[in-house]
Amino acid sequence: MFDFVRNNTKMMMGLLFLLIIPSFAMFGMDGYTRFNDQGAVVAHVDGNKINQADWDNAHKREIERIRAQMPNVDAKLFDSPEARYATLDRMVQDQVLVAAAKKLQLTTSDARLARELQQNPAIASLRGADGKLDMERYRQLVGSQGLSPEMFEAQVRNDLSTRQVMQGFQYSAFTSKAQAEVGLNAYFQRRDVQIQRFSPAEFLSKVQVSEDDVKAYYQSNAANFKSPESADVEYLVLDLESVRQNITVNEADLKTYYEQNAQKMAAKEERRASHILINAPKDASAADKQKAKTKAQELLDQVRKKPAAFAELAKQNSQDPGSASKGGDLDFFPRGAMVKPFDDAAFALKKSEISEVIESDFGYHIILLTDIKTPKTKSFEEMRPEMEAELKKQQAQRKFAELAETFTNGVYEQAESLKPVAERLKLTVQKASQVTRNPAQGVKGPLANSKFLQALFSEDATQKRRNTEAVEIGPSMLAAGHVVSYTPSATRPLADVKDQVRKQLEQERAANMAREAGKARLAAWKVNADGAALGASLVISRDQPQNQMPALVDAALRTYTATLPAWTGVDLGEQGYAVIRVNKVLARELDSKEKVQQAQQQYTQLWAAAEAQAYLAQLKQLLKVEIVVPKPNKATGKTELVSKNE
Repeated sequence: MFDFVRNNTKMMMGLLFLLIIPSFAMFGMDGYTRFNDQGAVVAHVDGNKINQADWDNAHKREIERIRAQMPNVDAKLFDSPEARYATLDRMVQDQVLVAAAKKLQLTTSDARLARELQQNPAIASLRGADGKLDMERYRQLVGSQGLSPEMFEAQVRNDLSTRQVMQGFQYSAFTSKAQAEVGLNAYFQRRDVQIQRFSPAEFLSKVQVSEDDVKAYYQSNAANFKSPESADVEYLVLDLESVRQNITVNEADLKTYYEQNAQKMAAKEERRASHILINAPKDASAADKQKAKTKAQELLDQVRKKPAAFAELAKQNSQDPGSASKGGDLDFFPRGAMVKPFDDAAFALKKSEISEVIESDFGYHIILLTDIKTPKTKSFEEMRPEMEAELKKQQAQRKFAELAETFTNGVYEQAESLKPVAERLKLTVQKASQVTRNPAQGVKGPLANSKFLQALFSEDATQKRRNTEAVEIGPSMLAAGHVVSYTPSATRPLADVKDQVRKQLEQERAANMAREAGKARLAAWKVNADGAALGASLVISRDQPQNQMPALVDAALRTYTATLPAWTGVDLGEQGYAVIRVNKVLARELDSKEKVQQAQQQYTQLWAAAEAQAYLAQLKQLLKVEIVVPKPNKATGKTELVSKNE
């Protein structure tokens, strides 16, 4: 059915992503209204086109991937043009590597493909004890991704081929010690500085804001004063626990289960043994092993002649520090608790019987079985609670699988309401008001699940009033929702946000005043430093910022220092302004020899990454890459058109 395809589309690349780890981090999602046409071309790579639909689908998959890894991530993080552009840039890069691999005739052999598949944990788990791959389960695994084994292996082969395009830089990069020292000394240089901050809080009392100012600011920044979109919703939850509570186990099933499982459910037999160990590690030489075995055989001969002396011989000769002082006693242990050769021998002995010399990875053992603890089989009534719980669990799992299919199909096929499904499965329709796209603080259940909320605020749910799909919100837990009423985000009236507008305007003006005051003071101190009122001297560097803001540290380390002291100012945005005086330039602190070598290795890795990026840029030129959508400029909030080879 189509609902199966719809519900599993987001999983189709799951297994492949175990092999292909995305090389960039996502930040958000936003619409590019100029390119909403399904057929609009957004990029060209080597004569091939990437259209808007491709871009949209890729971005949705990236969002699903991030949500799967971080279920509680704030949905607002997906609301930025930068994130969508990052997805497009990734798509372009992937196509560049594919095209380059073809032109360079980089192929993947069958043997290399086989090695890659063997290293995949999901596939390795399908191998039996004999090491053979269960082909039927393998087909089912890749089939759940919408792929045949041939399609999946072709995708993996393609990925391995494209990796070869950039791997040369990863493994061939080289930097000399002198070259690394120059770069590292510059990067980890320290500077003795004094800083004077100009905080907006110091200027708030000087800010004057009129009613007209508030009104004008509100009109110019109306987008900052919007109410969040919200909805009144109904929802259903189908979970394993509720199914289990409605199951009653009949007496006949309990008796059958008891007859079939009484021995399995009973406590396991335990045995008590003492041993004498002569050490012979598995990596010992043949001569050393033979020497240890001979000594063990001699001790066995003594024990057989005088069994009562076993404990004394163990104290004098056993090389097991944990048991020798106790006459070799190991206390009671169940089957499987000891290494296999020892375990097999101990459970083959009769009480008071002595084993032959037994070899294990630890050496050579002589085992005396001193006791056997055989548990009493519990009666039917004693085992009733345990059996009832286990049968309920088993039946609930089977029942849940049946109901889950009915639930999933029902909310899709009768999408106008949740009531038909609720009546059929005897579920309670729950209600909630003023639900927002982001989970409310302290809320639990489906309304705390970002994936479910995303489905509730989809266009199908809010505009067409259709049920959401059945969303998996936890192990054996499904939820579906229906939007009863929807309130879109809207600008709040000035009367409702006047205090907020005034406060924001005052903060902005105070920040401007702090900035201007800082700039004026900087200009004056450059001329006459004698009257400069600066903070205490401190030594900062990139690896030891002394709790200073990154912008401050960066500005201090970028300041031109041909003449000292050197001055600079840094705009801290909403946090005001800072004046920095650089008094001294200090050499990098050298750590231990090991840390110096580690730093040089890291430098080489960074150098390799820089070479790879330069090569990628060259490939984009050769393959005539063109991205035709505007690139967001995060600093200004505007976009800039990227013509070619971005």
